Amino acid sequence: MTHQTPIRGEHLTTALTLAAGGTPVLPLRAGKLPAGNCPACLYSACGGRPNMKTPGPCTCPHPCHGWAAATADPDVLNSREWAAAWRGAAGVAYHPGGAGLTVLDLDNADAITWARETLPATRTVPTTRGEHWIYQGTMPSANAVRAGVDIKSAMSYARWIGPGTGTPTELPDVVRALVVREPELARPVTVTVPAGGGACPHRSPRFLERGIAMAEQRISSAAAGVHATVFAAFLAVLSTHGRCGCLTTVHTARLFAAAQAKGESPRHCSDAWANALNRLGM
Repeated sequence: MTHQTPIRGEHLTTALTLAAGGTPVLPLRAGKLPAGNCPACLYSACGGRPNMKTPGPCTCPHPCHGWAAATADPDVLNSREWAAAWRGAAGVAYHPGGAGLTVLDLDNADAITWARETLPATRTVPTTRGEHWIYQGTMPSANAVRAGVDIKSAMSYARWIGPGTGTPTELPDVVRALVVREPELARPVTVTVPAGGGACPHRSPRFLERGIAMAEQRISSAAAGVHATVFAAFLAVLSTHGRCGCLTTVHTARLFAAAQAKGESPRHCSDAWANALNRLGM
């Protein structure tokens, strides 16, 4: 990669400041759009990141591929290949999932009222039409999870508007549950606790929360072999938490939602869960 004297435009300066704190960033064009693909990567001709769903093998030095191009590397941000994008940038975006965050994009007054009445307080950032509520933790991204509410976390980008006010708090289960698809809700999964089991050895609920979050991240990060990854993640969760009665339908819904975000069907999720239970003799 070739380099030139850093272009200290307003947007690049903002991007470098965010990157210094570990937040992956990328330039935005007018209309809140990421930089377009270069000719070699147009329509994913490079073979990497098809439809921007997963990071692929593409090593293009340009700011291609939307959220997957986000980086916290100052050398990349200052590179010649990114210079034109910064000169024409209308704003800065960041990858919330890459920073360990989830952004609840509230687009109108009704959505804000719902959040204030339903969700725990966290960092808030005023937007043109509403607010961004920023939580600590990652989850699958989804649009229109309810009227005026989008979720931006894994495999998505959010526009940087400013630091906002307040401190990000832990991502609540009520937000995670918003991405659960209706067919899955119609077929709830229960965890069988073997006779004589049920005594919980965990010191705090945080141990279970970490296990679920790690399984979600493992599934979301799978670039290939999604079926096998989903099964392995389910198996890991059940082997640790399946016999003590800690797991609830909310936890299984989160795991199923992560798998479905990678293209798994509800049936595949149910089959993988059943196979994991059988493997463990549960």
